[in-house]
Amino acid sequence: MTSIVDASEYLFTSESVTEGHPDKMCDQISDAILDAIIAEDPEARVACETATTTGLVMVLGEISTETYIDFQSIVRETVREIGYTRSDYGFDYETCGTLVSVKEQSPDIAQGVDAAIEVRGEKVQVRELGAGDQGMMFGFACRETPELMPLPIALAHRMARRLAEARKSGQLPYLRPDGKTQVTVEYQRGRPVRVRTVVLSAQHDPDVRMERLHDDIVESVILPTIPLELRSSDPVMHVNPTGRFVTGGPMGDAGLTGRKIIVDTYGGMARHGGGAFSGKDPTKVDRSGAYAARWVAKNVVAAGLADRFEIEIAYGIGIAHPLSVSIESFGTNHVPDKQIETLIARSFDLRPAAIIAALDLRRPIYRQTAAYGHFGRVDLDLPWERIDKAALLASQAGLPDPDLSVAR
Repeated sequence: MTSIVDASEYLFTSESVTEGHPDKMCDQISDAILDAIIAEDPEARVACETATTTGLVMVLGEISTETYIDFQSIVRETVREIGYTRSDYGFDYETCGTLVSVKEQSPDIAQGVDAAIEVRGEKVQVRELGAGDQGMMFGFACRETPELMPLPIALAHRMARRLAEARKSGQLPYLRPDGKTQVTVEYQRGRPVRVRTVVLSAQHDPDVRMERLHDDIVESVILPTIPLELRSSDPVMHVNPTGRFVTGGPMGDAGLTGRKIIVDTYGGMARHGGGAFSGKDPTKVDRSGAYAARWVAKNVVAAGLADRFEIEIAYGIGIAHPLSVSIESFGTNHVPDKQIETLIARSFDLRPAAIIAALDLRRPIYRQTAAYGHFGRVDLDLPWERIDKAALLASQAGLPDPDLSVAR
């Protein structure tokens, strides 16, 4: 069977959502709570889930910390910043109900995280954390964009952010916080050649004419987002295909932390281990392991070892060292895959404590990642996006010095 990357011509589609989408609201609330806790107690254990529906936000989970935070204030401030500031939006930060039910992390889990199986019962000088859970994490990078991300998800995020900016700036004052974007890209011989289709749904005031909304969105949001070289012909553009999108946010659909994991990562272009990120402190390898995997993949591609690269890292609860590390270069490697594996093992320590230290993860940097993707964020200084090992990898592989200016 021919894989999609080997096909001579194919289409690929990815979606994004704005920060006012109910699931993304929950991600942001969970990460705002995590940031507030970790700012005061970097060693805290946080597994915070949020759910929302009409007029209500529920915060649930396991949190072990030495500090105190005002959950209700954090919930309301996050909802306000997202933009649900008026009752006629169907959700209002001042009047929404909040319900908080949290308990401490299970001591059975804590004992495995506090001391990995490799050192449990021994007297050691250096603390060795065990993985907070079992599971597999994937990292991916490719040369389709300067940030080394797949083009469909990069454009979908860009479009969603532009939609939100048009609302917040007052450029399109009738917009409301909820919204979704979807971009279909045509590939030929593994390279993106044009944008074929765009679907954009924007929540709006009830009195705006659909013709105005369509024209404004096309001219102010869609076309400015798509590079001219990908518009050999204008894409098919569907704006609010149902014809009306007034009821949105938690009033239109219930929301839950972790339901947009493909939006958070690579738009479906790479595999996903299944674990969500938001609301989890960095001892949870669902988060830190996935960040480390992206760090590895991006440096491998930036170094020129491969043009398209995916890595899987698997962990066992309470065990520090990965159970397995496997790679896939899709035939784009410039040195043997075995050599790439050796270079990764030599250059990256993928134990949880080492990842946390190398990426400086015990600090409040997470709320900003909870909308518009955790990877490829050129607007943020995220440690897992740095290509700080690319030159070393290239040198060890016997390759020329990489041009790091094209890999932001």
